[in-house]
Amino acid sequence: MRLVAGVDEVGRGPLVGAVVTAAVILNPLKPIAGLADSKKLTAARREALAVIIERDALAWSLGRAEPIEIDELNILQATMLAMQRAVAALSLQPDHVLIDGNRCPVLPMTAEAIVKGDGTVAEISAASILAKVARDREMAELHATHPGYGFDRHKGYPTPAHLRALAELGPLPQHRRSFAPVRQSLAMSAP
Repeated sequence: MRLVAGVDEVGRGPLVGAVVTAAVILNPLKPIAGLADSKKLTAARREALAVIIERDALAWSLGRAEPIEIDELNILQATMLAMQRAVAALSLQPDHVLIDGNRCPVLPMTAEAIVKGDGTVAEISAASILAKVARDREMAELHATHPGYGFDRHKGYPTPAHLRALAELGPLPQHRRSFAPVRQSLAMSAP
């Protein structure tokens, strides 16, 4: 049986937190109904599907690149690194990897980029759901310790509310220093 993994990321655009990736090898004997682009599903539906994916997939894993890595490498290279980490962490090595988007990280097996694959390829849809659920949980945890920023609502994206909080409260250690709004906030708070 040829093992195919799907890989997707969540969190390229936010100003805070890691970019999170997932890799999933689905079990062809246990198809999962309802897989779709994670952005088109409700949070409750994503959570329910994540449980099924984690239970029924042949293998799944998460990868991540932290804000400091994003600042050092840039968001694209950090995303590629997080994807490599997710694939490397799989308990089964895939024969082929399908990546959502238009670029592939360097991997030890064949890989193919599929634009909008999260809406058309089951393995990538499953990966998008696991990555989104994991990152949303991290944002909920960050909100619990820093409620003034509203991470539970905007998930770290540069919404007007997040930009206001950034201006009023300043950046957290988890903010990405290389992103312009955070850089500007740091410059304004410097003595």
